[in-house]
Amino acid sequence: MADENTKLKIMELREMMKVPTEDILSDQLKGLPQPPLERNFGGKKTISLTKNFEDVVKNNDFLNLINSRTSKRKYNEEPLNQYELAFLLWSTQGIKSIVGKERKATFRTVPSAGARHPFETYLFINKVIGLQPGLYHYMAVEHQLEYLGPIENQAERVSEAFGGQNFFANAPVGFVWSVIPYRTEWRYSNNAQKYALVDVGHVCQNLYLACEAIECGACAIGAYEQPLADKLLGFGTSPSADKETEFVVYAAAVGKVDR
Repeated sequence: MADENTKLKIMELREMMKVPTEDILSDQLKGLPQPPLERNFGGKKTISLTKNFEDVVKNNDFLNLINSRTSKRKYNEEPLNQYELAFLLWSTQGIKSIVGKERKATFRTVPSAGARHPFETYLFINKVIGLQPGLYHYMAVEHQLEYLGPIENQAERVSEAFGGQNFFANAPVGFVWSVIPYRTEWRYSNNAQKYALVDVGHVCQNLYLACEAIECGACAIGAYEQPLADKLLGFGTSPSADKETEFVVYAAAVGKVDR
């Protein structure tokens, strides 16, 4: 039987899953400026990505995609190409349109509460044709990749940060989604945390289905060492209420699978 302190902690965490009853005035209602639509590191090498996916998709049968979707942890030696990677990025965070004048919002390939889309996509690249291994960042507005640089002892450090899951560390591509909570907090205040955790599930489900469509496999990862994963991506590791706070919230391995 759990002790009283453990029970109280469980109750606290379960309450976070509910819609808050307390109303806190949002920064949007206070008239404060909205946060940027995306993070841009600036001055980094960028790689333009295609939106022509006609020759990339192998399976357009939606019922088949749903039925065949499983978590796949074993990948063959075949690398992904940049067209396939572009398709996966577009399917998970691609921007279809930007609306609004002063207060802009992005309509993407996945839903998000209030079109706030608080996530950034980072990639641990191991095996993609034409891309050197290392850490990359997806710029959704431009549909480009930023090369953030190599990671010394990449497989070892990624494995350590993600709970010794070597299939993720050695996968051709490791997707990592960070969250910038303030993007959603700006509009929804103390409802934002629940909404963001729901929204990231939409992103990863699209990755699963997009992988099935191009004869790849994916496996979502929710178990990782938060401080190590955040440090590996260059984020702060201390609790913070700053508007710029960013931390890892989800991940997934992707690779080619034998059919």
